[in-house]
Amino acid sequence: MIAFLRGHVLDKQPNRLIIDVQGVGYALHIPLSTYYNVGEPGTEVELRVYTHVREEALQLYGFLTTLEQEVFEHLIGVNGIGPKLALAVLSGMENAEFIVSCVQRGDVTQLTRIPGVGKKTAERIVLELKDRLTKLISASDLAVLSASETKLRDDLISALLNLGYHRPLAQKAVDVVVNKGSDVGFEEALKSTLQELSR
Repeated sequence: MIAFLRGHVLDKQPNRLIIDVQGVGYALHIPLSTYYNVGEPGTEVELRVYTHVREEALQLYGFLTTLEQEVFEHLIGVNGIGPKLALAVLSGMENAEFIVSCVQRGDVTQLTRIPGVGKKTAERIVLELKDRLTKLISASDLAVLSASETKLRDDLISALLNLGYHRPLAQKAVDVVVNKGSDVGFEEALKSTLQELSR
């Protein structure tokens, strides 16, 4: 089983990465958070790997952080969720910490905004993972994602979607602005988010 790879980025797509490890190319399925942070082709990278064995194929899933991998592995342990949907859940939110926060709060509505996640699946994720995921990050980390901050995120993402931006791009920009931690109103935050998108 492959659990870790260190090499250079050979090619990257939003959901797929090829790493050159001493002349051998490994293709890995990745979440968007890894895609955005992995660096451009030629960059050295270290990835945690989950090896998924099926009858007809062996698939590798790569993650930049331990938390991403742990959330992924907990998700595929939920009845009815395979690696593809688990990856979609990771890609459908800004980061793994936000997923943990949503599950901890029982925020089914936020989870159902992820493509492919219906209400029953979201409820099952919350029911089966609430206690397990909460142990992955500290209470102080969860506290950062307060209710007001969550509302600001939702409002900003909604505004950007209405302006024609794609959800993953909108979420990444909003994440950068909100994580700066300055206590600003919606209009100022939206202005900062638009500036982030124009970079």
